[in-house]
Amino acid sequence: MTAQKILIVEDEENIAEVLVAYCEQQGYVTVHFTSGQGVVDYIKQHDIDLVVLDLMLPDVSGIDICKRLRLFSSVPIIMLTAKREEEDRLLGLELGADDYICKPFSPKEVVARIKTVLRRTSPTTANTIKYEGFRLSKDNYDAYLHGENLKFTAVEFKIFWLFISHVGRVFSREDIINSVYTCTDNISDRNIDTHIKNIRKKISAIDADVNPIAAVYSVGYKFKSG
Repeated sequence: MTAQKILIVEDEENIAEVLVAYCEQQGYVTVHFTSGQGVVDYIKQHDIDLVVLDLMLPDVSGIDICKRLRLFSSVPIIMLTAKREEEDRLLGLELGADDYICKPFSPKEVVARIKTVLRRTSPTTANTIKYEGFRLSKDNYDAYLHGENLKFTAVEFKIFWLFISHVGRVFSREDIINSVYTCTDNISDRNIDTHIKNIRKKISAIDADVNPIAAVYSVGYKFKSG
C-alpha cells in the first residue's frame, strides 16, 4: 500500500519539525512548506491526502489558501489556529476545512486528528485510483489530472479506468469494446479510436506534456507509465 502524503504548511520551524517527525513515525510521507507561497500550485501538481494548514502565515493567509483550494480540490484540511482567532477559525470551517486544532497543542493530538479525518474522508479504496497526477473515483465517474476535472463522458471514464487499472497491458479494440459496453451491437473499432482521441485531447488541455495512452501498432492501446 502506498503511504499517504501529508502536506504541512507551518512557518514556525520548531512546530513543523515536531509535526513532520510524528507524522513520519506513523508511516506518513510529509512535505513541508514554511509559507503559503506555492502551496496551491503544488497541490494541483501532486497527489496529497491531507493538508495541515496554519492560519497565520507570513505571506498568504491560511484562509485564502483554503478558499483557493476549495475551488478545485476536496483534499482534507486541518487548520492550526491560535485561540484568539475564533472568527477566522469559523470562517475556515465555513469555507470547507475539515477540522481545526488550537495552539498550543500536543503533536500526538494532531496525528490522532489526522487519522480521524482521513478515515472520515477517504473514499473506498477499490473505487479510487491515484496514479502519476491522475485521480479517478468510480463512485461518481470523476477523473482529475493535477486537481482539474477532465470532464470525461461515462464511456471515456470506463475506458480510462480500464487502462489505468492495468498499466502496461495492451488492450485490443475488441477487448475495450467488450469491457466497456453492455451492448456491443453497432460499436466499431472506429468508435474506440474516437473515444481515445477525445481522452487524449482532454488530458492535453490540462497538461500538454502528459500523454499516457500509447497506440500499439496492429494490436490496440495501452497505458504507459512515466
